[in-house]
Amino acid sequence: MKGIFNSEPTDSILEKALEGERISPEEALELYENGDHLKIMAVARALREKVLPHTQASYTMFRVVNYTNYCNVECSFCSFMDEIGSGKGYVLTKEEILEKMDFAVSEGADQMFLQGGVYPELPFDYYLNVISFVKAKYPDMHIRAFSPVEIINLESITGLSLREVLLTLKNAGLDSVPGAGAEILTDRMRNIISPKKASTAEWVRAMETCHEVGLLGSANIVFGSEETKEEVIEHLGVIRNLQDRTGGFLSFIPWTFQPQTKRFKVRSVPTVEYLKVLGICRIFLDNIRHIETSVMVLGKGVGQLALFSGADDISSVVIEENVLRSFGLKTEKEAVKFLKEAGFSPLRRDLLYNYDKYKGLELAIPN
Repeated sequence: MKGIFNSEPTDSILEKALEGERISPEEALELYENGDHLKIMAVARALREKVLPHTQASYTMFRVVNYTNYCNVECSFCSFMDEIGSGKGYVLTKEEILEKMDFAVSEGADQMFLQGGVYPELPFDYYLNVISFVKAKYPDMHIRAFSPVEIINLESITGLSLREVLLTLKNAGLDSVPGAGAEILTDRMRNIISPKKASTAEWVRAMETCHEVGLLGSANIVFGSEETKEEVIEHLGVIRNLQDRTGGFLSFIPWTFQPQTKRFKVRSVPTVEYLKVLGICRIFLDNIRHIETSVMVLGKGVGQLALFSGADDISSVVIEENVLRSFGLKTEKEAVKFLKEAGFSPLRRDLLYNYDKYKGLELAIPN
């Protein structure tokens, strides 16, 4: 056993985090570059205990509805979009969207995740009508919708301020927003992978305004391309600084890029590196309560390990997903079984991390 428990230079950083002190970006980078991944995972798990006991892990259920695949942003990594004017894409009617939600409700979902391409020819009324149409039938349905780039498009086509756009959407029934479209929040990487997309500053402006009007949500990172380790930490710094100002992020999700197009460079991220980054997210993002892992993207094996490495949630049971190849859990029964097999008591929650409304429901799901 001699040598296994040798002290290392990065131990002092981990001890600092365990004592509740904030680590610096430089210290986070040192952990990424030189830290022992097992020690990082252990510290992240200990910090996770302050959120949920190690005997519990949570999940949620929603239906993804991609209302259109027409998009003018043309991200190099995306195979979902169709060029505007091609005649090959689609726009769902509000009736078609409601039909999808009828099915989702029959499967036990009570939340909708509405997102699509950036399509300036769609009028603002389309978005308002879709939300209000779904709410008319399902007034208790939680609707999370519209990434920052979609919201900025609505600002552009309406001539309204971003705040006015968001308040109008909120009055129509919008409940929360995803911090999607972040990928890597450095302008160098955004110029490489999606030069037409919102800049880092624009992404931050959109999310900050969302939080200011009471539209809370999530944030993420997607890595595994040409980004440097420094840029991963820079991204986390952008998120932490914004959270210090607004407190609007309820959770953070580290994802990895998937190969979708031939023109986009994808680096295969080893499981060890993913778990190390996830652990650093838990340690560095000391102002975000929940760290999610995406079983949909990463698969069940990595998902289980992530729950022992700082994550307290497996994201969701995803009913329909068109943008990413999914390794996910299709039913609530699958999610409950997955968590039980990993050694956790399943805890269902909603998109705002409320647990009480589902209390005991998980226990009624048969094995």
